[in-house]
Amino acid sequence: MTDLRENALKAKSWPFAEAKELLKRLGDNEPENGQVLFQTGYGPSGLPHIGTFGEVVRTAMVRHAFSQLSDLPTKLIAFSDDMDGFRKVPDNLPNPDMLSQHLDQPLSSVPDPFGTHDSLGAHNNARLQTFLDEFGFDYEFVSSTDCYKSGRFDAALLGLLERYEKVINVILPTLGEERRATYSPFLPLCPKTGRVLQVPVIERNPDAGTIVYQDEDGSMVEVPVTGGHCQLQWKADWAMRWAALQVDYEMSGKDLIDSVKLSGKICRILGGSPPAGFTYELFLDENGEKISKSKGNGLTVEEWLRYAPPESLALFMYQKPKTAKRLFFDIIPRNVDDYFSHLASTEKQDDATLLDNPVWHIHQGHPPHEKAHLSFNILLNLASVCHTEDKAVLWHFISRYRPDASAETAPLLDKLLEFAINYYRDFVKPTKQYRKANEEEANALKDLHAMLTTLPADANAETIQTQVYEVGKRHPFPELKAWFKALYEILLGQSQGPRMGSFIALYGLEESRALIERAISGDDLSV
Repeated sequence: MTDLRENALKAKSWPFAEAKELLKRLGDNEPENGQVLFQTGYGPSGLPHIGTFGEVVRTAMVRHAFSQLSDLPTKLIAFSDDMDGFRKVPDNLPNPDMLSQHLDQPLSSVPDPFGTHDSLGAHNNARLQTFLDEFGFDYEFVSSTDCYKSGRFDAALLGLLERYEKVINVILPTLGEERRATYSPFLPLCPKTGRVLQVPVIERNPDAGTIVYQDEDGSMVEVPVTGGHCQLQWKADWAMRWAALQVDYEMSGKDLIDSVKLSGKICRILGGSPPAGFTYELFLDENGEKISKSKGNGLTVEEWLRYAPPESLALFMYQKPKTAKRLFFDIIPRNVDDYFSHLASTEKQDDATLLDNPVWHIHQGHPPHEKAHLSFNILLNLASVCHTEDKAVLWHFISRYRPDASAETAPLLDKLLEFAINYYRDFVKPTKQYRKANEEEANALKDLHAMLTTLPADANAETIQTQVYEVGKRHPFPELKAWFKALYEILLGQSQGPRMGSFIALYGLEESRALIERAISGDDLSV
């Protein structure tokens, strides 16, 4: 056994915990299809959001951890439910009037409101795949429409038709009285309109592989359950897919716990074995509400990547997956800085400890040797106090503080500056609110100004921070936290901020003294 495998068996991070449980479940038996299949599901009724990405990145982390514990081959499938009927026009899609004319049609048949792809489903599938490809995921994209129409699901569909009564008896007790009266796991596609119909099944013919339903005009219509002529209700569809594809592992949100149990029962009726799973908590928007594709609340992948590198998004997904978390713009800076903090810690970690570092999982076991040089929050505050969106202006201060760094020698820092400028322009600048110093605060600022004149020009951040603390202690603040809060509100126009020692060292002693002089004089620092 290699050292890596020995360390992996001892690792405590949640992806390894999941991988160990899956390995225990599989035992020594090689899967029938020759590989351990990991699956993620996506419903392309709305634009992909970060929750969709989160399911893929988390599953990929478990898959990679599993590969350190076992030599069994693995595959990750990103499955799109693009055969689903289009039931509602999402709020965040263009051309809603056009879309409303195609309700109940399969998503792979609804025209693309953006005009770039053959269908709405294809458009949203492409957007998801583009990001997954950019991030470097190793996966196979699978379309529900393709599986139904190509015959890949035919055997499982015929199996469900044969076991129709057993499946119905499991599902009906979970439905309301009215729904029970009309429910069928099979949803035929209307030959005339192409719509996915939710109609009762009048007759079943397992030998012929068909069902009969009553059309809206009262006529009886017989259709095959195979070849894309029918789709399954989603819980039955989920179970059928597990059985047909022989899925070994799939995550799902907390809101689907009961559905997982029900689909597991159906999967067993079909002769399959339900996959191992992991229940993660839901993401919430700024108001604490569940994010939704149809509402378009929360964040899109593209929005996050306007303000931060993708690794910071992966870190957000890695951290505490069983805890509900707000998913809004104000969490981005912290995740950027936390990512680089974890990355920096790899230099001091041994091989065993490294396996529990989030960046080991984010980078599939090969974290890069990159340095940010400066925190994202520091860069935001530098842009804020300089009132600039010009990267060259910011580099003027940075190159003086870090002579070894330039756009050429520190490309990562240069990219972070672009992110910081975007974030400053969109979120910090519009909300900045400076306030005047009161008499006690003005006295403390005068003391701070005097202290800064005594420091040598090359004073480091720690020396400056210590002296800022000492100034605060000499004045009647109820606690030092109030002193720093005053500095942030008066000098930076915000309630929170960076370590003042680091900020002053970066901004410069002379510039910092000038800023403090203006604050003492009551100047408007917003210009």
